Amino acid sequence: MPLGLEKLHKAETHREALIKFLLLLGLLIAYFSYLSYEYGLMTGGLVALLTWSFFVLCTPVADAGFLLDFPIRLIFGFRMLYSEIIVWVLAISVNTYGLLFTQSVYEKTILTILLKKILITPVPYWSIILLSGTGTFLSIYFGDEMLDVLRHRDRAKYHQHAFKLKIVAVISLFTLIFLSYYFLLDSLDIDIQEIKVSHTIAPLS
Repeated sequence: MPLGLEKLHKAETHREALIKFLLLLGLLIAYFSYLSYEYGLMTGGLVALLTWSFFVLCTPVADAGFLLDFPIRLIFGFRMLYSEIIVWVLAISVNTYGLLFTQSVYEKTILTILLKKILITPVPYWSIILLSGTGTFLSIYFGDEMLDVLRHRDRAKYHQHAFKLKIVAVISLFTLIFLSYYFLLDSLDIDIQEIKVSHTIAPLS
């Protein structure tokens, strides 16, 4: 059921969702404006989309998808759990286009370079996407509940399963940081074995 503007304004949980949406939207607009100024409208727009898709596919929270999920829920009453599937299809489609036709665009920012590395290296980097997907859909499940109730204390599903979401989020972020570290070493042509040897020899010198 669509959310009325009056109900959205009065409910504690709905106000929080609206503020979150406006902050994320403002951040995206500012980032898009900067990229458009730096690289031009078309290239900047594509880099902004690829960056957005990085947060959709590679982080265990649904903040990037929330930019589409929330207005769809607000206007059409379509549950965010289902609209998030559309968000993922869109994110995958943007990257399919980017990898097939404009791979050079990925070299514009650190995040898009990392995104490309993750996408073209299924083992082990796709584990990030799997973990992030689990965390994202759990958070969206709770997000739907937040818009179904008026107060945070009424969020029974969240209070029952929030710990699981936190565990998935921590594991996902740790995996992303760990693999990003190895990607950074690889991009700098640093051999991890050389680092271990140097640390072993240093105390003896």
